[in-house]
Amino acid sequence: MIAELGHFALTLAAALALIQATVPMVGAARRDHAMMAVAAPAAIVQFLVLGLSFAALMHAYVTSDFSVKNVVLNSHSLKPMLYKISGTWGNHEGSLLLWVAVLALFGALVALFGRNLPPTLKARTLGVQALITLGFLAFMLLTSNPFERVFPPPLEGNDLNPLLQDPGLAFHPPMLYVGYVGLSIAFSFACAALIEGKVDAAWARWVRPWTLLAWIFLTAGIALGSWWAYYELGWGGFWYWDPVENASFMPWLAATALLHSAIVVEKRDTLKSWTILLAIIAFGLSLIGTFLVRSGVLTSVHAFAVDPDRGIFILLLLVLAIGGSLALYAWRAPGLKGGGLFRPVSREGALVMNNLLLSTAAATVFVGTLYPLFLEVVTGEKISVGPPYFNITFVPIMAVLVAALGVGAMLPWKRGDLPAVTRKLTAATIFTAGATAVAILFWTGESALAYAGLAFSFWLGAATMVHLWQRARPTKRVSVADGFRRMRDLPRAVWGMTLAHLGVAVLIFGATGASVMTKETIAAGVPGDSFTVGDYRFTLDRVEQVPGPNYRAERGTFRVYDAESGDFIADLASERRRYVASGQETTEAGIATDLGGDLYAVLGQPADDGGWSVRLYRKPLVPWLWIGSTLLVIGGFLSLSDRRLRVGAPTRSGAQEAPGADAPAGAAPEPAE
Repeated sequence: MIAELGHFALTLAAALALIQATVPMVGAARRDHAMMAVAAPAAIVQFLVLGLSFAALMHAYVTSDFSVKNVVLNSHSLKPMLYKISGTWGNHEGSLLLWVAVLALFGALVALFGRNLPPTLKARTLGVQALITLGFLAFMLLTSNPFERVFPPPLEGNDLNPLLQDPGLAFHPPMLYVGYVGLSIAFSFACAALIEGKVDAAWARWVRPWTLLAWIFLTAGIALGSWWAYYELGWGGFWYWDPVENASFMPWLAATALLHSAIVVEKRDTLKSWTILLAIIAFGLSLIGTFLVRSGVLTSVHAFAVDPDRGIFILLLLVLAIGGSLALYAWRAPGLKGGGLFRPVSREGALVMNNLLLSTAAATVFVGTLYPLFLEVVTGEKISVGPPYFNITFVPIMAVLVAALGVGAMLPWKRGDLPAVTRKLTAATIFTAGATAVAILFWTGESALAYAGLAFSFWLGAATMVHLWQRARPTKRVSVADGFRRMRDLPRAVWGMTLAHLGVAVLIFGATGASVMTKETIAAGVPGDSFTVGDYRFTLDRVEQVPGPNYRAERGTFRVYDAESGDFIADLASERRRYVASGQETTEAGIATDLGGDLYAVLGQPADDGGWSVRLYRKPLVPWLWIGSTLLVIGGFLSLSDRRLRVGAPTRSGAQEAPGADAPAGAAPEPAE
């Protein structure tokens, strides 16, 4: 009965989406306030109805209702409760239901917090959002019903993919979806602005908080997925340029560019057309990622292998959404003229360079991800594009971006003095040189690429702190003590930007250690054997059988000693798990962490002589990857909490209209950076 209620709620949500997509749009065209007013309540009720549907599916998983086909295929009564809950979205149908629920969530948030949006812009934004939701609801109801029954119901289910039975993967998809799907609201704002033919500083101020909110969760989701791949898959890496990894990374790059270009629209009333295009591209890349994951064209630990006929439906949705929005853009973009002029050496010029580099990086990832698929479709030839391609193409682009980022943030608006800025960065340059020299002495024998990566991280971190100090103490007339007091009172958006840029610097620091400074040994041995990895000695102490709630495991315990002094450092426990229901095997790495890096051990396959294969690593600086990711997320939330960057729109004061409704752009308050 509860499953039928969930299915009925899906149908009701589709009807509400149809109403929300049509009535407010017609009302906006006619300037009929009663019809436009339908948008907000329809969006809120649609979210509540989809929440009810999602709760019904979760109930089926929690109670192991094996009369529901989706539960049979993706659950098992022995699973721990956490994975019964996460199984709700750990499959094609359930994840689609989460997708449309997040779409409806963002529509409801705009309805609740966008009270001061111009009525026509709000109605059209919610109308476009409902059109996207309606398309995915139609896909679910016609091809991917999560509440389909099976008769007679089996006694047990097939279990969830063991790789997904992990705390990291329990929370990774919801975070990723809030970011992935959240970019839809920027897309809806862009389409609504194109329909109205009006993009101004107020529009940029309204769209930025929603884009920032999506960007924060997308950042957190990507970082959580990278962390999971690092410790769960047992290969010792955090990023492999897997096509499905790239499918979430491309929208992140586009969203980062969008956040920066919207600043220029808000502050200088220029780059309007480009910013609108970025909003379309960012969500378009999210849709392309959805197609890759669900069309059956990819085989990946992240992908849902489904009937390719469903992929055709998604491809049709993709063509309609991206093709329709680009056609609208082609029609309206020539009328979006920017008013602000600026010199190439200026804050605007630096942000344009930022956008060009981020867009080029996204295009590079796009080509590397999709070219093998196009080639296979056209010629039937299968090729693999892996890390070497991305290291050669993507990394140099980002190196230029990081080098320029420290300078660009220091430039003033409209026109800048590059020699004066470089003089202000003298302290950052000296610090970078000194810190790099210390790193060369401390990590002797590393490659030039490793030292270059460390130097880039030192440069960006030092330049970011110099910029913060310049904001607090712009002239020598301000004393050092007053500078520290002023620093404390800087707007949250400034602190958010500082933490985000520091997060990038820390990420580079950690990625350098994890990528090009790793030491590894792959060998075979029996308990009692020792293996040397860099400055460490790993001893396989014992291998034993251990039971789990729904698996049996072989656990290998490694003792790690300092290779020179012989001092004991840590015990590591790695497991090979075999799941009861499916018979599938997974690997759990044994990891010991400190700020200097990780000791990493993996128990592999048994050997014919009674021994075991082992993979042992010393991975310097890996924890700084997760610290840097955390700084990015915290910086995003700090910026979002700034009073100048509220989610929604500025409040009206008395009878005064919100800036951007009828007031000139110049009436807008100073934008948050």
